[in-house]
This record gives sequence, C-alpha cells and structure tokens, in this order.
Amino acid sequence: MVQAALKSGKASTPCVFETFARKLPDGRRFGVFAGSGRLIQALVNFRFSTSELDFLADEKVVDSQTLDFLADFKFTGNISGYREGELYFGNSPVLTVEATFAEGVMIETLLLSVLNYDSAVASAAARMRIAAGDRYLAEMGARRANENAAVAAARAAYIAGFDASSNLEAHRTFGVPSMGTSAHSFTLLYDSEESAFRAQLDSMGTQTTLLVDTYDIENAVRSAVELSSGKVAAVRLDSGDLGSTAVKVRKLLDDLGAHETKIVVTSDLDEYTIAALQAAPVDRYGVGTSLVTGSSHPTAGFVYKLVSHNTNSEWVSVEKRSENKASKGGKKIATRELKGGIATAELVGNPSSGRELQWPIMTQGEQIEKLSAKELVIRARKHHNDVMTELPEAGRRLSQGEPVIPTILS
Repeated sequence: MVQAALKSGKASTPCVFETFARKLPDGRRFGVFAGSGRLIQALVNFRFSTSELDFLADEKVVDSQTLDFLADFKFTGNISGYREGELYFGNSPVLTVEATFAEGVMIETLLLSVLNYDSAVASAAARMRIAAGDRYLAEMGARRANENAAVAAARAAYIAGFDASSNLEAHRTFGVPSMGTSAHSFTLLYDSEESAFRAQLDSMGTQTTLLVDTYDIENAVRSAVELSSGKVAAVRLDSGDLGSTAVKVRKLLDDLGAHETKIVVTSDLDEYTIAALQAAPVDRYGVGTSLVTGSSHPTAGFVYKLVSHNTNSEWVSVEKRSENKASKGGKKIATRELKGGIATAELVGNPSSGRELQWPIMTQGEQIEKLSAKELVIRARKHHNDVMTELPEAGRRLSQGEPVIPTILS
C-alpha cells in the first residue's frame, strides 16, 4: 500500500484513522482498554535498521523509492484516545491516529497487535477481579504465552486489578509487584517432602509459600506447620476439589495453631471457578492459562479504519460499506453519559454532553507526557479503579449478556 501510494502521489495525504471494536466479544458486558502505554513507547522508537532494509532490497519486496521512505521513517503524526484502563464498548473510538496515509498504514499492525492482546487480557482480568472481590490475585501465566506476550499480560492484568505477577521482567520493566511459589519438581528433588520444605524455609524464611499437594495433603500441612513453628506464610493447593480441600486445610491449620497461614489455590482457574470458590476459605488465587488467553476471548476485536482524508484542502469522510462490516465515516468524539455517577450510555459522533473519553497522547510523533513505563502503569491502574465505580451493577454479572450500556452513534 505504501509503495503504490508513493508512486501515485497519495502517500502524503493527511488522513484520520480510528481504532474500534464493532462489538464486544460475545457475551461480554464491557471491555477494558489497555496497551496504549506500551504502544506509544514502541512508536517513539519505531525505525528500520540497515539489516531490515537490506533484507527488503535483497528479496525485492519493495522498490528503491519505498526503501528510501523506510530508511527515513519516523512516525510524526498525532494520536489521541481513551485513557489506558478505561472501559470501552462496541464502536468506542479508543484510538485516533492523524497522520499521512503512509505513516498511518505503517503503524497499523503494531498498533492492533498491542491493543488487541493487552485489552483482551485486561478485560478478562477485570472480570476475575470482580469474581475475587477483595482477595489477592496473582498472574501466573508466563508458561502459557510467548515470552513477549507473557510480560504484556502481566502488565495488562495489573492495570485491571491483579495484585502481582510471577513474571520478574514485568516487575523490572513496568513495576508490577512480583511473587512466586515452588513447583512440584522442587519437592520431588528431595528424598522426602519434609526435606524439601526444610530447604525452602532455610533459604526463604517463613515468609514463603509451601506447595502441599505433591503427596498427602494432610501430612504436608502438618509438616509445614511443624517446621515453621506455625509461622509459614501460606500453603498452596494445585489439584483436586479446591473448595472442599481448602475447607479441610483451613480447619487443620487452625487446629494446629497456624491461624495466620494463608491458603493459595491454583490449577486452571478462571472467573467462574474463582466465583465458585467465594464461600471457601481461600485467601489468594493464582491464575494462568485463562488470563493470558483472554478467558476464551484472546482478542479484543479491534479494527483500524481510515475514516477521513484531506483532498484539495477539504476533509472528506470515507467509510466501509461491505456487508456485516460497515463503518461510519468521519472523525468522532466520544463521551460517556452518567447519571448519579453511573454510566448509562456511550455517546459517539458529536455529543454535547457526558464525560470526555479521548485525550491527546502523541503530537508530531512525540509522547506528550514524558512519563516512564512504570509511571504509565501506575496511572492506568488508578484510572481503571476509578472508572469501575461507574459500571452499572449489571456489568458485574459474570453470566453472558448484552453490553451493560448502549453505544449511541450520532
């Protein structure tokens, strides 16, 4: 597209592109917008290296004019959009890019890959936070995602309310609090479970979590309490009927005087199993596969469409009209209608009332607010916590249903 536009003289045409989901994933009542902080920092550094340009030339992917364009490429457009952590609905214009056609096209795949994945994880994480109530939630999905997605997932989950992650790179880069437990392989390394527990306690102290379901759970709990003088921070259950087992383990811990020892549960949890464990004496949840795959919805369904271009000094609205995939042309404003502090509608088009949802993010290719990667996460997490108070009660239901508020296009 860039090469053809360069040749035809259209590459420098000023354009407006919008990112939106035509609808929420089936059954979801709201979505959580995430990833813009990662995206903006990636765009600031978006360049083509000599080796990449040599590859394109050697493989004859593009012509010399396009190679020259790519060699000098730097995104210089403007971007506005929803704040990271914000709720979104069908047709919410979560990100607006104003740039030349060539620049807008060049960033499309990067933009969609970041926002679709991060928002899918954040949306799932928000539902899990609702299910968990005030209980501790840990992201533990690195082994179920590729090495880059694992870090992005930890970041997105933290923004949407998780307490920590087992991913140390997410801690180092984004400031996400980190935690961890031992695996069954550690216990199996030793001649006895008692020896394994002793080694872990000698190294980590009592502020550690002991995995107690490698062999016999009751014997393991008794050993954990005895070796720590009743002070081990937590025990973890990773198999079986977690609810009934947690009841038995809590009673045993209390009978042994370990009243402060927490119970951590893992094993393919999702928002539904978390909700089912609300009546059980569980203190902490560790969630992996379901979270990093968006809990059955691994993408937010965002698309990126040209909605307007400037031809002969006049802005022209354009829109796709194909069956089932139509879009509305023209740059749009979005606000959220509130009544008594609770959201009642998403207003998209040219609304005259409601809470403003779009804010400037980049100007002439530069990040407007010079915040660090960690500062961006802190702000996004706070914003998400704030906007969740606007969610109608029906939006907190985990059962499938329609979006909790309508989107009204004008």
